[in-house]
Amino acid sequence: MKAEKVARFLMMPPIGKQMWVWAERLREAVPDLDVVIAENDEAAAREISMADGAYGWVSPELLPSALQLRWLQNPYAGPFVGYYYPELLQHPVTVCNPRGIYSDHIAHHILMFMLALARGLPYYLDAQRARRWDPKARKRGYVNLSGAAVLIVGVGGIGAETARVCHELGCRVIGIEPRLEHETKAQIFPPEDLDELLPTADFVVTTVPHTPETELMWNTARFRLMKSSAYFINIGRGKTACLDDLVDALQNEDIGVPDSTYLKKNRFRKRIRCYGTWKTFC
Repeated sequence: MKAEKVARFLMMPPIGKQMWVWAERLREAVPDLDVVIAENDEAAAREISMADGAYGWVSPELLPSALQLRWLQNPYAGPFVGYYYPELLQHPVTVCNPRGIYSDHIAHHILMFMLALARGLPYYLDAQRARRWDPKARKRGYVNLSGAAVLIVGVGGIGAETARVCHELGCRVIGIEPRLEHETKAQIFPPEDLDELLPTADFVVTTVPHTPETELMWNTARFRLMKSSAYFINIGRGKTACLDDLVDALQNEDIGVPDSTYLKKNRFRKRIRCYGTWKTFC
């Protein structure tokens, strides 16, 4: 009797510590799966011809050798430019991505920003770092989240979960989404209504991917439409926001700013790149 062929799943480089953990968990969950770790490009080139499935990226140079590859797990919800290329699109392999698995984590991250900003936490942290007791450290008013207007631009998995947790806090949630695929607590509007809705929002949360249509969509014109008291939280792709326009808007006080010391341009640009884009940056 001919033995049934064991499927081989190849973990592509680069291999971090977490990848070894995932490989072991995969072996435990699917004992009949032969999980192979390619620690470098040479090992990947050697193993790809025998792989039925792979995790990571298969380069154009390796793809011709992937003769029996049926499944490619893309590690990114929004992969880097070049992940997909013509030969891969023509290959019979099925490509999957982990879209949706981080929705709760990112929504909680957004909520962390909202709560911190609403209560003025960054100001008190500055005072604490300076070893200064200052009950009046907060320089802006509190935002009562119950009843606050939250505008979510991009109501996919992350946006829908963000809408849910904001709704639980009593926020009035508005969403911009061209193709709604998730149940949501947000009142949904089409993208062409964005400019009309921006002046109504206390928080503007953007989750949009970087595409030709969204590149630099957050610019001077849109920052000027926002309330001076509003907060802008970008957990989407950085290239959707024009950094120069954001810095200029903060310097000109077209949008809220916590402290003039943050407006030293080089320092401010660096902090935005490291920590994300906030309408009022703390």
